[in-house]
Amino acid sequence: MQILIINPNSTATMTRSIAEAARAVASSGVKITAVNPAQGPASIQGPEDGEAALPGLFETFASETRSGDYDAVIIACFDDTGLAELKARSPLPVLGIGEAAFHAAMMLGARFSVVTTLAVSVPVIEENIAAYGFARRCAKVRASGVPVLQLDGPDGQAEGTIRAEARRALAQDGCDVIVLGCAGMADLAASLSGDLKLPVVDGVAAAVGFCENLVRMQRVKAIA
Repeated sequence: MQILIINPNSTATMTRSIAEAARAVASSGVKITAVNPAQGPASIQGPEDGEAALPGLFETFASETRSGDYDAVIIACFDDTGLAELKARSPLPVLGIGEAAFHAAMMLGARFSVVTTLAVSVPVIEENIAAYGFARRCAKVRASGVPVLQLDGPDGQAEGTIRAEARRALAQDGCDVIVLGCAGMADLAASLSGDLKLPVVDGVAAAVGFCENLVRMQRVKAIA
């Protein structure tokens, strides 16, 4: 099985981190390939960045899937940038990490809160949750105030800020699941879950798991 992950921003270091997180949870025999557009915004924070990322995302999707090598595609931006358009045009399963994270959260608990990066991203995420029909299951979407490109900073300050916001969500929101609202937060899920004593969902891991199972279900159906 081969899964293609497209990071819609142009930051290659983030793409490598996403690939590492995906490979860490992928089943044996599943090949993960992660790419990003050569041009476009360095990070996606709010609707303007999302719009600016679309040409590069669509071009990358078309060029990478032309060979027919892949079984599924993951769009690795929590805003699910371009997801609806790509679902409509692709014969392959195409999942967004936001979409996957919300589904996983609702399987793990009654209500979830999202901890994302900057406040400019909150309305986009809230609109997606409403469009998916999940608004009643979402307690709150919270901004940590940490910019996307600072998530991999060496001083650990970003992690501490996100951890503090997750604790506030647990104390104030009435949630029983925390969703990490950025692909760059993928490596925080396990430690946060142990610290908070509740499920913490990373959208990259959720999307990989769902893709694997969707592809397997399709193959069983084809054999039957």
